[in-house]
Amino acid sequence: MNNNFARIITLLRKERGYSQKKAAGDLGISQALLSHYEKGIRECGLDFVVKVADYYKVSSDYLLGRTPQRSGATITVEDLPEPDAAGRENVLHGKSGSMLPVLNKKLLANSLNVVFGMLQKYGCKSLTGEISSYLNLCVYRVFRLLYSGNAKNPQGLFAVPARQSGGRSCAAQEIALSNAACLLSGEKVDDLVPVGKGTAPIFSPEKLSSEYPLFSSSLFNLVQNSENRMGVKRTSK
Repeated sequence: MNNNFARIITLLRKERGYSQKKAAGDLGISQALLSHYEKGIRECGLDFVVKVADYYKVSSDYLLGRTPQRSGATITVEDLPEPDAAGRENVLHGKSGSMLPVLNKKLLANSLNVVFGMLQKYGCKSLTGEISSYLNLCVYRVFRLLYSGNAKNPQGLFAVPARQSGGRSCAAQEIALSNAACLLSGEKVDDLVPVGKGTAPIFSPEKLSSEYPLFSSSLFNLVQNSENRMGVKRTSK
């Protein structure tokens, strides 16, 4: 049995607000044995995995960490909803009715449309993978920060301990970014295939505006906002 099982059964129990004593009783084992399972001290049999899956109404594959989907389903591109598929419920307002969250969400989403459009022009699967990993880790770090704002929120959702998450995620981001830089320069990294020599597309603000008329202005605003945050102010000419 892997470490995911211990983490996930602990998460599921705490999510439902069950004590170890109650869960153990419902599952027909002693509290001490359940404690050992949750700590990863002892391994259970497959029959117990099935019993736990039925008890928490999740799939065995989810319990074993084989899929992040509790139903056990695997997600394909066709299964993923569009970012705004939920409609108006995704229109975020601050406590005072501020539109700032909506503005920033649109700037990011529109800018990412341009970034992934640029990646398509490179046509390099490895480059797309490394850039995607870097961006995924950005979201992971922000999500974990927000999720952990309340100390009572169950941390079993995460496999990486809280004290290690900052350093590990930051290191993983830097590795992904450095890999991307190597691939762009034509260097092979591990089993990753670099960008072909002389195949890098030509970009300019004008070209981006022409090819991405709906999204380029958001990207240019994001660039300016980011550099302002770095302490660099643009001087008007």
